[in-house]
Amino acid sequence: MTLHATIARVTDRIRERSAKSRGAYLAKIARAAEEGPRRAHLSCGNQAHAYAAMPDKQDLATTRKPNIGIVTAYNDMLSAHQPYERYPDLIRQAAHVAGATAQVAGGVPAMCDGVTQGRPGMELSLFSRDVIALASGVALTHDTFDAALYLGVCDKIVPGLIIAAATFGHIPAVFVPAGPMPSGLPNDEKSKVRQQFATGEVGREALMAAEMASYHAPGTCTFYGTANTNQMLMEFMGLHLPGSSFVNPNTPLRDALTVAAVQRAAAITRLGNDYLPAGEILDERAFVNGIVGLMATGGSTNLVLHLPAMARAAGVILDLEDFHDLSEIVPLMARVYPNGLADVNHFHAAGGLGFMIGQLLDAGLLHQDVRTITGGGLEQYVKEPRLKDSQITWVDGARESLNDKILRPATAPFAPSGGLKQLSGNLGRGVIKISAVAPERHVIEAPARVFADQEEVKAAFKRGEFTEDVVVVVRFQGPRANGMPELHSLTPTLAVLQDRGLRVALVTDGRMSGASGKVPAAIHISPEAADEGPLARVRDGDIIRLDAANGSLSCLAADFDSREPAKHDPAPSAEGLGRELFAAFRANVGPATEGAAVVV
Repeated sequence: MTLHATIARVTDRIRERSAKSRGAYLAKIARAAEEGPRRAHLSCGNQAHAYAAMPDKQDLATTRKPNIGIVTAYNDMLSAHQPYERYPDLIRQAAHVAGATAQVAGGVPAMCDGVTQGRPGMELSLFSRDVIALASGVALTHDTFDAALYLGVCDKIVPGLIIAAATFGHIPAVFVPAGPMPSGLPNDEKSKVRQQFATGEVGREALMAAEMASYHAPGTCTFYGTANTNQMLMEFMGLHLPGSSFVNPNTPLRDALTVAAVQRAAAITRLGNDYLPAGEILDERAFVNGIVGLMATGGSTNLVLHLPAMARAAGVILDLEDFHDLSEIVPLMARVYPNGLADVNHFHAAGGLGFMIGQLLDAGLLHQDVRTITGGGLEQYVKEPRLKDSQITWVDGARESLNDKILRPATAPFAPSGGLKQLSGNLGRGVIKISAVAPERHVIEAPARVFADQEEVKAAFKRGEFTEDVVVVVRFQGPRANGMPELHSLTPTLAVLQDRGLRVALVTDGRMSGASGKVPAAIHISPEAADEGPLARVRDGDIIRLDAANGSLSCLAADFDSREPAKHDPAPSAEGLGRELFAAFRANVGPATEGAAVVV
C-alpha cells in the first residue's frame, strides 16, 4: 500500500527539521561502534573487577561470546514490575544456552504514580524519567556489554530507558515486557465508586474494596493509561518482540518470550553478522509509527511529553504540530478504558496490536520499511506468538476483529481521527484529548475559577462553590514550578460537576495522563505560569473559550495582555519527601512543548 501523503509529509518535515542533530547523532554512535567490542579495550584489572562474581568468568575473559547487560526497574512496589524479580536468573540461563553471558548492569528507580497520585511524591514523578536515564547511563558506562536488555513497563520508566538506549545507541537494545495483570473489577465500576465517594454516597470502606478488587495481582494495571501505552509503543517502534506486550505475567508463554528476547539480543551484537544498534532503529520513521500507534489506540497524553524527549536523545526533533497533523488522519480503532469499557486483556483477545498494525499498514498509515529487533520490517508485527513444545513460533495474527465493540478496522473505526488536538491562543500552546469527550463538549466557553493546586479545587467542590458553568484553571503545575504532577485526582470531582449538567473544562500547565476521560482538559499549557506564561494573568471571572474543534484556547478579557502576571511561590514544593533534592531539576527543565526534559 502506498504511504499516506500526510505520513510522508510529516516524516519529511521531521527529517528536515532534524537533519543537523540526527546527522551528529549518527556520527557519534558510528564512532563508538568503530572501536569494536568494548571489553577488548579494558585492562585485565578492569575486566577482573567486572567478572569477579560471575560463574562463567572464564567465558567473559577468554572468549568472544556476547555479554548482555540487564538494566532492570524491578521493585515490588509496582505490580507491573514485581514479575521482573525472577527475570535475571531466567535471562542468565537463556544467555548460556544461546552461547552468551548476561549480567545485571544496574537497577533504576521506578515509582508508582498510582501510589503518589495527589501526594507530594507525584512532584518527583516526571523527573524520575531523567533519573532513570541517568541511572541507566551509570549502569552501561562500565563498557562491558555487547547488547542490553531493558526491563521496564510503567509511566516514566520506559521513556527513561529509551533515552538511555538512544544515548548508548551503538549498543543493540531489546525491551522486555512483563505483561498486564488478569482482569479484576471492571474499570467503569471502579470509576463509579470513586465518583460516589467524591459525593459522599459511599464511605472509605467501599472505596477501598473497589480499588483492591481492581488492582489485585502482579502485572500492569489493566486500564489503558501510560504504562500500557508504553507497551504499545515498544511494538509499534520495533523494540519488543511481536505480540509480546500484553501476555500475562508468570505464564509459560511469557517466560518463553523472555527467553526469545535474550536469544535475539545475543544475535544482533557487533560480534555477529546481524549487528543492529539501537540508534539505527530509533529514527524519524520509528517515532512517526509510535505517534500513529498513540492516535489509533487513544493512548495516554503523557506520551506527548515523553516522545519528544525520547526522540531528542536520538537526534530527532518532534513538535506538537506533528502530533496534531498525524492525529487528523489516523483513525481511532480501539475503545479501551477510559475511552471504553474494555481493558487491555479484552483488547488483546480481540486481536490486539497485531490486528491494528496490519490494518494501519494496509491503509498506508505506518512505515513498513523500518528496522526492528526482529531483523525485518514492521510487517513482522502482524504476527502473534504461539508456544509449541516449549518453543516460540510466530503465526499470522487476526485479520478480523474478534470484538468490534473494542477493536475495529481502519476502514470502519470508532472515529475518523485520533482525537488529540493542538491548542494555541493567547493562553499559550497545549493539547487536548477528545477521544472520550462528547462532541457537544468540544467547545466550552465559561467563566474561570483560578486555583494554585488541585487540593484547592477539591476543597471548593466540598464547599459547594461550583453551581454554574466553569473553566477550572489550575496553574503553577508545570515542570519548572513543581515538577508537573498529574492532576488525576481531579477527574472524579470534575466528572461529578459535568454529570450535574454543568459545562465544565480544565485548563492547566500540568498534566492529566492516560487516565483523563470525558471532561475536556486543556493540558501541558506552555509557557507555564511559573515562567510568567499567560496562565499567570488569568483572573476569576474571566471568560475562557476552549475550542477543540478549531484548536484554540483564549481568554476573552479585553485587558488580558496588559496585566501583571501572578507570582509563583516555590516554597510549597521546595522541600519534603525528597523534593529538595530536585531543585536543580526544576531550575533547568525545558518546556513541556519540548518534552519537559532535563538531561537531553
